[in-house]
Amino acid sequence: MSTHLTRLVPFGDYQTWVRIEEPETPRAGALPLIVLHGGPGMAHNYLRNIAELTGTGRTVILYDQLGCGNSTHLPDVAPDFWTPQLFVDEFTNLVEQLGLSSFHLLGQSWGGMLGAEIATRQPAGLASLAICNSPASMELWSQAATELRAQLPDEVQRTLAAHEEAGTITDPAYIAATDEFYRRHVCRLLPTPTDFQESEDQMEAEPTVYHTMNGPNEFHVVGTLRNWTIIDRLDAIQAPTLVVAGEYDEATPATWQPFVDGIKDVNSHVFGNASHCVHLEHPAGFRAVIGDFLTQHDH
Repeated sequence: MSTHLTRLVPFGDYQTWVRIEEPETPRAGALPLIVLHGGPGMAHNYLRNIAELTGTGRTVILYDQLGCGNSTHLPDVAPDFWTPQLFVDEFTNLVEQLGLSSFHLLGQSWGGMLGAEIATRQPAGLASLAICNSPASMELWSQAATELRAQLPDEVQRTLAAHEEAGTITDPAYIAATDEFYRRHVCRLLPTPTDFQESEDQMEAEPTVYHTMNGPNEFHVVGTLRNWTIIDRLDAIQAPTLVVAGEYDEATPATWQPFVDGIKDVNSHVFGNASHCVHLEHPAGFRAVIGDFLTQHDH
């Protein structure tokens, strides 16, 4: 059991929406966990079940990053407004406003990329970092997507290529073809979990951040993040790090191996029969692995 409260945290002229899940029975020494959602722009909803770690006596903090969910939306700003540094600054502001002196950090997908960005700044109080289902560069991500696309049925591949070339990526046939990729490599559960659908729906209703930084979908990356990499900065990460992925993840081993090679104190864990949303496909197993890692690095 847990209790939760939500609040809006001022961030310059904007507001960051935060949900704080408090354990019914706090455990002495258990540091709070801050969870970073993916997208960018996919809101916290699909990560909600990670808050069940409150059952281990730990506070869990989820928030909607600027531009999505319950935080301030900015559909009319220039594309160059949306940078990794913006989201690092938002996180730093959040930690200060909540008065957190020590904490764990978990990021999923884009959230793991953001978590790595934050960790390279070596913020005071960062006890550990969990990078879940994330690439160390978008070039590696795009290469992996190309390889996974090549495994789709020929007809699906032809449909994707034809509509991308024609610029008709809102065509129902194109969307149906993307769903085939998603079913294999993003979330293998049918029907789609409600939490995931909520994040997807809010992103489609207001896609500014996702479309600007990423592109129209998970494997057609044409946004401002397309040249992002953190590989040459990983030696700056001092915090103990756990890298997590799924067997069928769109974040293939080639995308996250640089984290393992470049971070000083690092371990990795691959979940079998899972894809990009391990936490939804194998929630208990995921929380067990994460929970053990967090407990090892409470201080």
